[in-house]
Formats: sequence, C-alpha cells, structure tokens
Amino acid sequence: MPAEKSVWIKIADNISDIDFGACGIAETEAGGKKICLGKFNGLVFAFSAVCPHAGGRMAEGCINASGHVVCPVHSYKFNMRTGYNVSGEGYYLKHWPVAVRKDGVYVEME
Repeated sequence: MPAEKSVWIKIADNISDIDFGACGIAETEAGGKKICLGKFNGLVFAFSAVCPHAGGRMAEGCINASGHVVCPVHSYKFNMRTGYNVSGEGYYLKHWPVAVRKDGVYVEME
C-alpha cells in the first residue's frame, strides 16, 4: 500500500493574523479539517480540535505552565509536540507539524 503524500497547507498570511486568545489556543481549518493551534514559548503547534477521550473542544481548554494542552472536559493533558497524553490516561491527540515562514503559516497534512 503506497504511503500517503503530505502537503503544506497555508492557514494564515502571518502569525499575527491568528487569534490565540487568552489561553494560547486558536481554532482554524486546514485541509477541510477543524484543527487547533497552540502557542507556547514562541513555538506554534497544530493538533486535533477534539479530545480523543470524551470529545471536548480543545479550543475551550488551555495551555498549562508546562506547555501541555489541557482538555476542558476532564483536564486530560497532552504534549503538543508529540500528541501523547501526559496525565496517564493513555490517549493520543492527533497533531501536525507547523512552519512559520516569511510568506505565511503552514500546517503539514496527509
């Protein structure tokens, strides 16, 4: 079975065009999917808009002091870089690479 090709999808002309809100999370669309962007310590991460546990909207969550995105429903915490659950429940949050370039902000998707 051939591997799926990935493409870089432009989601904004500039990082300043994205409203990360008070919690550091923005919801947007890329490749026909709703996704979230998280901003922490000057880095930007892309991850699923929905928690894999109970379907909470990740945009309604927050980013804690350790840089983990926290689901608003049950406070499950996920590493934004790897998607792995760090609070011990064993869930995995889908995530994608982000590139902030001179000509825009891109997310790499299959």
